[in-house]
Amino acid sequence: MADQPKTAEPGRTGLSPRKKQQVSRGVQYVILAAALVAVVLYADWPSLAQNFAKLDVARAALPDLFTIALRNTIIYTLGGFVFAFVLGLVLALMRISQVRPYRWISIIYIEIFRGLPALLIFLLIVFLPLALPGFEVPGGTYGQGILGLGLVGAAYQAEIFRAGLQAVPKGQTEAARSLGMSASRAQITVVIPQAIRMVIPPTTNQFVALLKDSSLVLFLGVSGEYVELAKFGNDLASQYANATPIMVAGITYLIVTIPLGYLASRLEGRKGRNR
Repeated sequence: MADQPKTAEPGRTGLSPRKKQQVSRGVQYVILAAALVAVVLYADWPSLAQNFAKLDVARAALPDLFTIALRNTIIYTLGGFVFAFVLGLVLALMRISQVRPYRWISIIYIEIFRGLPALLIFLLIVFLPLALPGFEVPGGTYGQGILGLGLVGAAYQAEIFRAGLQAVPKGQTEAARSLGMSASRAQITVVIPQAIRMVIPPTTNQFVALLKDSSLVLFLGVSGEYVELAKFGNDLASQYANATPIMVAGITYLIVTIPLGYLASRLEGRKGRNR
């Protein structure tokens, strides 16, 4: 008898998994291209340019955009980062301490300041003088901004440090103790330096997060020489009834954050290769 022709099994297309993947990718490309064409054809480009990219309004932001707004943003961010770095390291050491009250204090702080919205922390700082008559945050407006960023950042930095401290092999501490070092000296001279090197990539990401969170300083009611990028863009947008200054402020943020994000990725990749 002649061989009967083979028929495809029900539910089988005859395409290999690789072919199916290529077809799926092709469909996605077509959909994406159609969406881009629709945006290009139907967007009101003149209106968008008039409201978001008006050159004369953008020029009005100079040079204060860099000499005041960006400078203040960097001051708030660097100050908050140093505050968060130091307090975060202390909280991380307390978190892994053998002394139970230290662990409780650290856990409570971390959970509270990670759980509360950062905006709420800044609003509470505004009302501190009402709750504590006569109390003033050192540094005035700069001090308030740095305090808010530092309190929030320390909770996240503490968890970053805790992971780094626990990642240092215990043999390092044992070797230091065998050389006659005390527990505290071994921690300071051996464990902490290694932990800091390990957490450089996530710490860089935390710096970027603080840079973006510096926009919350506007809720402190800053004005004049104390404005940062978000407040500066918002004030200028209100003055000109145009969104161009906000776009300019956003681009300035990107000029700073994108290279920092790329640096963090490179450091993370190098760390992975060295393992």
